[in-house]
Amino acid sequence: MTISEQHTQVLIVGAGPSGLMMAAQLLRYGIQPIIIDSKQGPTDESKALGVQARSLEIYRQMGIVDPVLKDGKKAQGVKFSREGKQLADLSFTNVGASQTAFPFIELYPQSKNEKLLLDFLTLHCCPVYWETNLLSLTLAASKVEVKLQNSVQSTQITAEWVIGADGAHSVVRKQLNILFTGDTYDSVFYLADLEMDNSEADDERVGLYLANTGIAGFFPMPGKGRFRVIGNLPDALHKKEHLTLEDLLPDINKVCGFNLNVIRNYWFTTYRLHHRMADKFREQRCFLIGDAAHIHSPVGAQGMNTGLQDAYNLAWKLAGVINQQIKTGILDSYAQERMPVAKNLLKTTDRIFTVIMSNKWYTRLFKAYLLPNLLKYAWGKPAFREEGFKRVSQIGISYRDSAINLHISQSTKIKAGDRLPYLKVYDEKKQEETDLHEWCGKPGFTFIVLGKLTETDLFALARWITQGYSGKLNFYYLPYSAKNRQIFEEFEINPNRAKSLIVRPDMHIGLMNDKVDMVLMDNYLRNVIGVHS
Repeated sequence: MTISEQHTQVLIVGAGPSGLMMAAQLLRYGIQPIIIDSKQGPTDESKALGVQARSLEIYRQMGIVDPVLKDGKKAQGVKFSREGKQLADLSFTNVGASQTAFPFIELYPQSKNEKLLLDFLTLHCCPVYWETNLLSLTLAASKVEVKLQNSVQSTQITAEWVIGADGAHSVVRKQLNILFTGDTYDSVFYLADLEMDNSEADDERVGLYLANTGIAGFFPMPGKGRFRVIGNLPDALHKKEHLTLEDLLPDINKVCGFNLNVIRNYWFTTYRLHHRMADKFREQRCFLIGDAAHIHSPVGAQGMNTGLQDAYNLAWKLAGVINQQIKTGILDSYAQERMPVAKNLLKTTDRIFTVIMSNKWYTRLFKAYLLPNLLKYAWGKPAFREEGFKRVSQIGISYRDSAINLHISQSTKIKAGDRLPYLKVYDEKKQEETDLHEWCGKPGFTFIVLGKLTETDLFALARWITQGYSGKLNFYYLPYSAKNRQIFEEFEINPNRAKSLIVRPDMHIGLMNDKVDMVLMDNYLRNVIGVHS
């Protein structure tokens, strides 16, 4: 399929999870991007596996979470073993139940995530131009000149904005001469998607096996007896050509302490791991998201989820600019908010991964004896479990230091920049239960007032929204009631007063004010966010 357009508002280079999410989010705001990929079609390899709660919340907002929950598998916990002996069994049951509608890690392969998003694009009549390469891009004041090549011909088009979602070897990043700083880990790793007949492998828990000779991780996958198995190659096999799973099985068996009974090998590959980050995420009219911007070790199943959130963060801002609703200055906040997240993730995963892979005598002792006991002790503390889930699930990511947030409140537990907490709401009029996240289901900002308002106040707010922000603010009002007491406690609200929130389209709180002040809200929307008058 050949691109017929000569100009597009947004060109997305790369149709992996990040690029597809970017396209899907733009479509929600009525923007039809062009998305290209050099591959022949979507991946049929499982690749990334874990979908975190924050990503599931995004899918829910898009109305596509049900297939993920239906076709995926919930990880119920993680078991640590050493040389066939179980050291620790950490259950995920009910961890995070008060924090999100999805208090678990959903094991749902990258290939299925891509299909899910491709179906969304198809529903909105947005094709992916496969086997199409980016040859060059030239930056101009108000556009980007792009040269593309498919199997038939080369094409020149212009784009107002270009999104580099084309992975670790990003052509967009290279064309922009943006450095990709970092290093490559020494070890070589293997990945195998297997169907097995082994009672030793728990199909509801992640199994982590530690040994002096290496590590192995078993991740349950949807389907009977299906597992993703990953680990490090023994030194003796590093240089072996045409390595097969059969060559490696004796070493895997030794690390695990049992013999794998493989019924079918769906996919086997070897690879090296890198930890790198782009020196900047934006160059004029071009942005980097996902692996094009940062790559790291697979510790904690963070990679794909971080790329999805990059797209989620950028898309509403870019859409606001393209639709002439928000000034272009909002785009500066993408790198301001997402670069610290990527930097912290790289630092954290690198430290953990270095310890896991170290073969020094003191780290072997630590992993064999101290680590399991520390984990069991800490996991017994509810506060540790909750904080651990918050980090791994990515629901704890906050943009409190961002320039596009405004906190005018005495609240200390929840502040502007935080993700809107998942709290149940009882609708007294409809006599049914919902939650704050469901209130944010429509594209755009969500304006929430919690507390006491008079009919006159409500009328004035309705007029203010209609005259200045029609179609830009979705308004919800929640007066105090006994059934909604938890919300008022969490937000530290006096039931006889009112607190106002403006929630960004990405479900992070932009404004929190201890009163309802239309002048201050105007100031926030006009001068902080940059909403056009």
